[in-house]
Amino acid sequence: MTLAIRTTDLRVRYGDTEALHGLDLDLPGGKIYGLLGRNGAGKSTLLAALAGFRKPSAGTVRIGGEPVFENLAVTTRICLIREDGAVGDPSDNLGDVLDMARHLRPSWDKRYAEQLMDRFALPRKKTISALSRGQRSAFGVVVGLASRAPLTLFDEAHLGMDAPTRQLFLDELLRDYLERPRTFVISTHLIEEQSPLFEEVLIIDRGRMLVHEELDELRSRGVSVTGPAEEVDAFVAGLTVLSRQRLGPTEQAMVYGALGDDQRRQAKARGLELGPVGVQDLFIHLTSASTGVPR
Repeated sequence: MTLAIRTTDLRVRYGDTEALHGLDLDLPGGKIYGLLGRNGAGKSTLLAALAGFRKPSAGTVRIGGEPVFENLAVTTRICLIREDGAVGDPSDNLGDVLDMARHLRPSWDKRYAEQLMDRFALPRKKTISALSRGQRSAFGVVVGLASRAPLTLFDEAHLGMDAPTRQLFLDELLRDYLERPRTFVISTHLIEEQSPLFEEVLIIDRGRMLVHEELDELRSRGVSVTGPAEEVDAFVAGLTVLSRQRLGPTEQAMVYGALGDDQRRQAKARGLELGPVGVQDLFIHLTSASTGVPR
């Protein structure tokens, strides 16, 4: 079973600081959503509100059509794994935490949890405090996936993991999602590495929704231009160039904005190859344009 997400004029304040400003979301269940934003944009606050950990200062949060805050029937069907990887008391050993999770999560899969513990090579008898940073993150991933919660939220869950472990996390998430569809929201700064998972992308900037688009739609906002450096430079002159990479005589330029038919014909005549633009380049451009950071 999956859970849909809906927020209406969601606002969260910390004293005089408003972390979320009138956020409206309507996210159907059964998808993998990527949540992007610069540091301090409000991503963690949003996830905490969706999980029922943070009471809205104004507006509403409904998960599966029901209000989430202080609603046990809903919160037991949601699992939030925070960036610190904390899923229990530091003095608890991992086996005890898994037993506790089994009692708290109606959808908990004990067998799957044991399989994941083996895949991530986690020691069941060690305490959380004895784990490395990457092991704590991996254990958080085990709890998040094995909860099989209809709504699972990962807030920078990869922190401290090495590249092979991060890839294991992504592969396992996708494999299990395809076998047992549910709703995932993944907050990350590893945009290029994790964006292939996303069906839709949410970009938050200073507490406001800047972009909510399907991944392919977002990527269509730009074009990569590859070919001989002189030809690339001539072709992109006057266009908004997000980034450039050069290897010997070959250059690749990431351009913001769709190209018209005439431009595409010109590119072909110059021997240039056109392709999709990187999501990270688009993210940097869009949030820089919003914040006024020089580009």
